[in-house]
Amino acid sequence: MDVKAASGSVYGTMFRVSTFGESHGKAVGCVIDGVPPRLQISEDEIQLELDRRKPGQSIITTPRKEEDIAEILSGVYNGVTLGSPIAVMVRNKDQRSGDYSEMSVAYRPSHADATYDFKYGIRAVAGGGRSSARETIGRVAAGAIAKKLLKTVSNTEIIAYVNKVRDIGSHVDQSTFTMADVESNIVRCPDQEAAKKMIDAINEVRVRGDSCGGEVTCVVRNCPKGLGTPVFDKLEAELAKAMLSLPATKGFEIGSGFAGSSMLGSEHNDAFYMTPDGQVRTKSNRSGGIQGGISNGEDIVIRIAFKPTSTIGVSQQTVTREGNEIELRARGRHDPCVVPRAVPMVESMVAMVLADQLLQHYGQCELLPRDSTVMPDSSIGSQFKHTPSPV
Repeated sequence: MDVKAASGSVYGTMFRVSTFGESHGKAVGCVIDGVPPRLQISEDEIQLELDRRKPGQSIITTPRKEEDIAEILSGVYNGVTLGSPIAVMVRNKDQRSGDYSEMSVAYRPSHADATYDFKYGIRAVAGGGRSSARETIGRVAAGAIAKKLLKTVSNTEIIAYVNKVRDIGSHVDQSTFTMADVESNIVRCPDQEAAKKMIDAINEVRVRGDSCGGEVTCVVRNCPKGLGTPVFDKLEAELAKAMLSLPATKGFEIGSGFAGSSMLGSEHNDAFYMTPDGQVRTKSNRSGGIQGGISNGEDIVIRIAFKPTSTIGVSQQTVTREGNEIELRARGRHDPCVVPRAVPMVESMVAMVLADQLLQHYGQCELLPRDSTVMPDSSIGSQFKHTPSPV
């Protein structure tokens, strides 16, 4: 009988990722199993993604200074994957455990301090241990490899941006915005006018020792058709789990989201049509690229809501481990708003989900020939050519 421990640090079935390490421990990182052999990947490609999520990037992020240098320990030889487990490690250097002395006895409101004690009876006080967003370094490293696999096989592009901070929204053409547009300002919003207002809003709460939340939108272009499975493992369900596993997440939408609940079926349905090259497409995309739990080849569009950072420099009522009511003003270095640094985290988790689903799809559905009228995604069909079996 196959028994799996409920450790909570592993994601995926065929593209399988385990993350390790605490915020103020010696190192953090990941082990990725199931990466196909012969994929070209370098430390520089992983480093590019880690640099987008590292602390100390600007005045609106945590001032903790970490280079977050990626070291590939196994599974890659001369820049090519071997098919064996890939281990990536990032060493912690700028720890200030003394900043968390108060938290050793008092629970930060809305943080994981209390619930970790409820569950384990012990916790890594400094920096929040595994509940810290520093754990996501392993996810982003694994996501860089997943992105490269998807780009190589199907030219899939995964790109996210900040669409809202507090009550400040944005207007972005989701079909045309680029990574350069996202990275053009420190809040990672392609709408430049909205970005200025967002930065001002974050600075306003930062100087008061407070925090604020926001939303991230992620768009997947050129997603292969057929990813995801019916019933419990629908693609949107896998994406929702992945997104809500990120620190500080509180909401998930796909396509029309909650707004779709107020529409009529005749308003919401995405009508099909045939392209000149014989592809089935939809005229609209209120489904968000997924129908019946399976990708249909249109852009996948999801939105994730992030709450305000829990650790703030404002006095709050709380209790100690011994049950005494006290007032706490937390110290430490924390993002006044997590959403700018959450952008690469969201992209990475989406990439991990899609890479895992891609491997599962071809393991089950593309080994045997299809009826000629129902073909696999033409953009990646050349990767899987069937040869007649000998008689």
